Amino acid sequence: MTTFDTTLCELGEGPLWHPERQELFWFDITGRRLYARGADDLRQWELPEMHSAAAWIDQERLLVASETGLWTFELETGSRALLAPLEAENAVTRSNDGRCDPWGGFWIGTMGKSAETGAGAIYRFAQGELRQLFPDISIPNAICFDAERGCAYFTDTPTGLLWRVAVDSAGWPTGAPDVLADVRDLGLNLDGAVVLADGRIAVACWGDSAVHVLTPEGEFQGRFPMPAPHVTCPAMGGADFTRMFCTSATEGLSADDLTDAPLSGATFVIEGAPAGRPEPAFPLS
Repeated sequence: MTTFDTTLCELGEGPLWHPERQELFWFDITGRRLYARGADDLRQWELPEMHSAAAWIDQERLLVASETGLWTFELETGSRALLAPLEAENAVTRSNDGRCDPWGGFWIGTMGKSAETGAGAIYRFAQGELRQLFPDISIPNAICFDAERGCAYFTDTPTGLLWRVAVDSAGWPTGAPDVLADVRDLGLNLDGAVVLADGRIAVACWGDSAVHVLTPEGEFQGRFPMPAPHVTCPAMGGADFTRMFCTSATEGLSADDLTDAPLSGATFVIEGAPAGRPEPAFPLS
């Protein structure tokens, strides 16, 4: 494990490896910034509100999720264009975890800005339609998709449950989700997650200084330690997708915590990790 970038984020989140640009993008949600780093120096954009997740559209544009909407984001100019409002009328909530799915949709979760119980929801945006999938969510996380395109995964972090839901050929959930993993007895707080090339799930655990690896059956198979208590989300990248990036946060840490873990808030990378897959492009119609 090495430090990919030493910029300390209050709430680093939403890492996305752009396979065409060979760059990692990530957010500091509460710091209202978007960062990018590839072979060159760090770049950053100041944002007008909190943003949390992204998908790549093409070489020059991202889809980004904010506390009020889903937007196209021009990398050259930093300008946004609204695709769909996202709880724009609700001042209590903001966006959180999100990811493009392999069927051409984008899943995005919302939550209370103070993590109010049940204030958020999980949505899917596809073909111009934003549809609520799961209401009454407190902290949506671990949104990712089966390598065989049969299901989606997600969690509501305070529940300690990782959920799996079947999806149809267009990517819409069918039926109720079932529990893939129950971590309540382990004291883990499931955060962001990504599916590896072999179908296993890599999930960051807030407060545990690690990314854990689970089988598609929900069995724990490994642990990648990180030098920060609050790791938030992994992303697979690099030329062969064997680089595991992971964002982290200083939010909720005391001065003593930060003395013990001074790299909290930085973005890390593990070289030679189990192979991942490229994130699909969002097909902007």
